[in-house]
Amino acid sequence: MMKLTDAIKHLIIINVILFVAPQFLQLDFTNILALHFPENEHFGIWQYVSHMFMHGSFAHILFNMYGLWAFGTPLEQMWGKNKFIFFYFSAGIGAGLIYTLVNYYQFNGIYELFINAGLNPSEILTILEKGSTSDARVVNAISQEQFNKITMLYNTPAVGASGAVYGVLVAFGLYFKDAKLALIFFPVPIAAKYFIPLMILGDLFFGMTSYSVGNIAHFAHIGGALIGFIIAYYWKKNQFKK
Repeated sequence: MMKLTDAIKHLIIINVILFVAPQFLQLDFTNILALHFPENEHFGIWQYVSHMFMHGSFAHILFNMYGLWAFGTPLEQMWGKNKFIFFYFSAGIGAGLIYTLVNYYQFNGIYELFINAGLNPSEILTILEKGSTSDARVVNAISQEQFNKITMLYNTPAVGASGAVYGVLVAFGLYFKDAKLALIFFPVPIAAKYFIPLMILGDLFFGMTSYSVGNIAHFAHIGGALIGFIIAYYWKKNQFKK
């Protein structure tokens, strides 16, 4: 078993505390700590960090913390604690920012339909907060699928360390490209240099189509992977330069 390195140990502890404590205390920190759409009244800039420590289910936190430990441990041993922490938070914050940008693009395309139908911004926000409307202007201008999409973007916060963990996964693949990896539901070992790009392509496919199962922030995964790749690639190329 790999040693539980210092940064990863403390990250896991904080994640577990913020997952377990609200359940024992019967408190809901979602409005404060989860990453909301910027137009939502619950949005706060700190959520680009705090959402990384919130998880929606036991399976969610289990897989994220396992990934952090399994793929992050050799990176922290190689980079050291401070460098790993910088990398982890950079990937996680970058994932949140890219996720927000993609959501804004999708949101604004539908938002313009509301404006063109004659609604003002205040009316639109009221409708989005309620998540339903019988306003004839909306019914005639926007499909049910479009309405469901924009209300989901506005009302559904993002939680989880997945974006940061994807950054860690990509960095692991850059440094340990021949390591064999496998999925639980596809237990065939594949070299990291093939396995990780396939996972990211899968997220890109599901993020751009309607085939995704469950409320998964695929573009947060892609964002974390992208930022992780940029940082890890730069470090790897420059590690022996003075």
